[in-house]
Order: sequence, then C-alpha cells, then structure tokens
Amino acid sequence: MPWSHDVVTGSRRLRDVIEEGPPQRRRAPRRGDLPVAEIAQLAGVSAPTVSKVLNGRAGVGEQTRQRVETLLRAHGYRRPIPIRMTQGIEVVFYGMLGSIAVDILRGVEEVAGARDLTVGFTDVSRRVLAGLPWVEPLLLRRPTGVITVFSGVTAEHCDLLAASGIPLVALDPTGDLYPTPAVGASNWGGALGATRHLLELGHRRIGAITGPVKDLSSRARLDGFRAALDNAGVPRDDGLVRQGIFTFEQGRDLGLELLRLPDPPTAIVCGDDLQALGVYEAARLAGLRIPDDVSVVGFDDIDQAAWASPGLTTVRQPFSEMGTTAARVVLALADGEQLDQPRYEVGTSLVVRGSTAPPRSR
Repeated sequence: MPWSHDVVTGSRRLRDVIEEGPPQRRRAPRRGDLPVAEIAQLAGVSAPTVSKVLNGRAGVGEQTRQRVETLLRAHGYRRPIPIRMTQGIEVVFYGMLGSIAVDILRGVEEVAGARDLTVGFTDVSRRVLAGLPWVEPLLLRRPTGVITVFSGVTAEHCDLLAASGIPLVALDPTGDLYPTPAVGASNWGGALGATRHLLELGHRRIGAITGPVKDLSSRARLDGFRAALDNAGVPRDDGLVRQGIFTFEQGRDLGLELLRLPDPPTAIVCGDDLQALGVYEAARLAGLRIPDDVSVVGFDDIDQAAWASPGLTTVRQPFSEMGTTAARVVLALADGEQLDQPRYEVGTSLVVRGSTAPPRSR
C-alpha cells in the first residue's frame, strides 16, 4: 500500500527523515578543539587578536603573537585545513640573487615536474622588513612542501610549519635547525681546494676575507682555508684575515685594508664572488693588477665571475643540484618517509680562470 503522509519512524515523520537525513551522533571533543574564545582568555587577549594570529594578519605585537602561538601548540590546536588550491613546492627567498635563484628553482622544477607538481616562490624581504610574519601566509596556502633559502629561518618557524603538517627543508641555512633537514654545498672542501690551488702556484702569503662568523658556511670556508695552510706547513697569519659580510662593498673595503699592509698578501681567498669582485676594485684603487700583483679567488661562480676581466677563479656551488636535492628530500618527507641523515651535502668544484697566477718574485 502507498505510504500515507502520517506514517512515522520512531518519533520522526518520514518526511522529516527524508529532508533532514538520519540523526547525527555527537562527536566527543578531541584534543585541539579548544575554542578561539578560550585561547583568547588564556592569552589575555581578544578573540579577534587570536584570529589575526591564525590568519597571519598584521596588528599583533611580536610578544603577543608568540604567546598565542605557544598556547595553540600547547593545547594541540591545529589550524583548519583549507582545500588545497595547488599541489606544489614553495621556495622561500629573502632577496633573490639573480642566477642563483633561477638555478635553484630550475633544480626544484626538475623534481616537482616529474610528479606533476607546481613550483612557486616567495620573496619575504618586504614582509620581514615591515615586521610582518612570513610563515602564516604559507600555512594558509598549504603547499605540499617548503624549501627556504633564507638566513632568518628560526626553530620557531620550523615548529609552526611542522605543527601544520607542512614539511620543510632549509637550503644552506646559516645556523643549526636540527631536526629540520638541511641541504648545502661542501663549503669546507671548496675553500680547501681553492687555497690549495694558490699554494700550488707558489703563494705563501695568502689573505682571506670571510663572511659572518655566526654563519655555518662562513665558518666552514674559513676552516677549509686554514686546513690547507696547515697541511702545507704554511704558518697562519691572522693579520691577513678579515671578517665581513657577503657584499661587493665589503670586498672592496677589506681588500684595500689587506693590500695597503706594509707586507700585503700575494693572493686573497674570498667568502663569495661579490667580495672577490670588490677586491678587483680595491686592486684598481691601489694601482695593482690582477693577477700580476695579486691573485683572487671567489666562491659561488655567479654569472659575473665569468664576465669579469680577467675572469674570476672561483669555487662553483651547484645551485641547481642543491635545488634538486632539497626537492627530493621535502617530497620524501611529504610521502611520510624517514630520512637517514639530517644534512645532505653537494660537492663543489674549482673553476680556474684568469685571476690566479704564480706570485711575482719580490
């Protein structure tokens, strides 16, 4: 017989069952379901302030932001996961150095493209200089993985990404971010090979211009320089070492200091190519010629190294291969694999050009 309009199931009319669906069972509260209002009360702030922290908006003091983030993590809070707009790897830069950034992205694309993943990049310099957080926008976009080429990455940044389930790999970090995996070049071996090259040419009075001592890569390069001297039995002269930052201006200014010494070096090893090109200018200002009066070695092998006159002898960092390695590692993490080491190192090579020659006899 046909169903009548007053047929019921239990205490509910059939029409209600059809329109409303079956009764829903109440879900027991889980750890991490703490309402925003309670987070705000614990932090001593308003709910809109907590919302700003969650969405990475400005207008929240750094101490307040950290306090709210700490509470969210302590209570197992996880940001709501939005629908992914894209599946891909995001590379974070702080100021993009021309060909270096392009080579890194090319290496990442080689791996991502094979998996039909996109590759995006972000330059966070503007946000950082404005005092705005740079991790929160990444959390909202939820890429498959993140690769940072940025010296300002801290353990807290790593924790924020890890708490949202976004794998992170640091490319050539300046500090130790363990357990976050890192990818870098053989800085020690590169500097060792560069200094050996000068020693084999006959140089014994060799100067060095380093990067910031706090940077792992700078310390490794200085250690490699010193190891080459020690292995050759050449006494160290700390008066020939200058500490600076990786800029053309520092290479020029510190190079002038070395070249104006009463007994100047016959060769200078630089922490990067920009410093080395600065030494070119220092030699010009001092009335000296490269390599007749002083040999110069850089580190990186940027495009300008080959364009300089004479061409710059330098240690080549394989930036494309570093990007490839970082992409493989971050996708392995995204796939849930366990890594077998915390740091992956890519070999360097010495590119000999016209800026190095045997020292002129004095």
